[in-house]
Amino acid sequence: PSKDHELLVRKLQDDIIELLYSTENQLNSLKKASGNSESSLNEVVQQLKSQLQAALLDSEELGGLESSWREKEAKELQQLVQNRINYVQNPKDCSTAKQLVCNLNKGCGFGCQIHHLAYCFMVAYGTQRTLIIESKSWRYNPEGWESVFLPASETCTTAGQPQAPWTGEASSASHRVINLPIIDGVMSRPPYLPLGIPEDLSERLLRLHGNPSVWWVGQFMRYLLRPQPWLETEINGAIQGIGSNEPIVGIQVRRTDKVGTEAAYHGVEEYMKHVDDWFDKYNLELVKSKSNQKVVRRVYIASDDPTVLADARKKYPHYEFVSDTSISKSASLKSRYTKTSLRGVVVDIFTLAKCNYLVCTFSSQVCRVAYELMQTLHPDASRKFHSLDDVYYYGGQTAHEQVAVLDHEPRPGTQEIQLKVGDVVGIAGNHWDGYSKGTNRRTHQTGLYPSYKTIEKFPLVKYPTYPQAMSKM
Repeated sequence: PSKDHELLVRKLQDDIIELLYSTENQLNSLKKASGNSESSLNEVVQQLKSQLQAALLDSEELGGLESSWREKEAKELQQLVQNRINYVQNPKDCSTAKQLVCNLNKGCGFGCQIHHLAYCFMVAYGTQRTLIIESKSWRYNPEGWESVFLPASETCTTAGQPQAPWTGEASSASHRVINLPIIDGVMSRPPYLPLGIPEDLSERLLRLHGNPSVWWVGQFMRYLLRPQPWLETEINGAIQGIGSNEPIVGIQVRRTDKVGTEAAYHGVEEYMKHVDDWFDKYNLELVKSKSNQKVVRRVYIASDDPTVLADARKKYPHYEFVSDTSISKSASLKSRYTKTSLRGVVVDIFTLAKCNYLVCTFSSQVCRVAYELMQTLHPDASRKFHSLDDVYYYGGQTAHEQVAVLDHEPRPGTQEIQLKVGDVVGIAGNHWDGYSKGTNRRTHQTGLYPSYKTIEKFPLVKYPTYPQAMSKM
């Protein structure tokens, strides 16, 4: 199928999802405002949701026709990129190779540190340098990165001297070894940042994937997060524990150090609403395929709050919950920066990535790492999630923009903004009620607009294409 065909199918799916959000939100508002009996309105809500879920299933089936090309293309693209990364990471002569040194010890948690490392990796790849990870006295494990994950290189792991600070791509080019600061403080920002995607692969990626930006980040996560054998055994044990034959939804409930600062409190009911929706849709799929399979509703819980599991079991007795409370306990603030806690968060990330669907808050870096890693396990896992707060983002990213495909005139008395076809909108967030908030670059107005009237705009970046890597395939 052509790229336009695939983009249209995904736009149809997005439109149905936004219609679902909008319909449910408006009917719930009507329910609160009217004197109608709550039970009758609940029936209307459920009936409309079922109809829209059935329409979404049809659109997914349409997108899944001739899926063999998608599997093949995803495998080939992933292999191509992994070969390119492997090439730049394994120079023949480390003593002459250009290097980018990245200090792992950013003052934040594991998910944040991994995103810092991936940012360094993308800049190293873009500037044709081998990434060197400095992890001495790592707060999670003083033994360093290589005691937990495989080395980033088989031929070049020691930083050369002298090291020059990053001053910009052109001005740093003459230095063999450069040291890259954290993304928050980098001057002369390099172009090789999320949400950009490689220009030479853009046509293929846009045809294949619903969010090429996340797919691209996922490729660097896949290479970085290759566990040492002891950790791989732990991960495999956890994944075997959730099983591979029965569907399972993963929820990540982040509380201890985020609530009240970076994120709002979300009760287990908020997560389970979307879990219910996913299993309802899955049951519709079984009915449509005339399957007699009896589905046990299973949920994997990853949390830094040990009380979440008991709360979920009490409120949802018809669900089967899987969780390792020892991970929750080790994630408490007093024991967070330990090898035990590190093992726990990595196991959670890999297990969440293996789930059929993910419900979490994208304000959590751990959740975003799991979502990024999930993209490397499927041809297109861009819609296998629901975030209770933010849209997907990457700290320090380039502007997240959309393009209007339909006009919109704001309704009087609302916070809506005008859109004209072709307008570029800087998106601040999706309210998951049919509306998004953003700033129209043409009018400079900030406000709400119907989400279905825009499409994503993906920045194209001129990354190196590493033709030498092809000869090694």
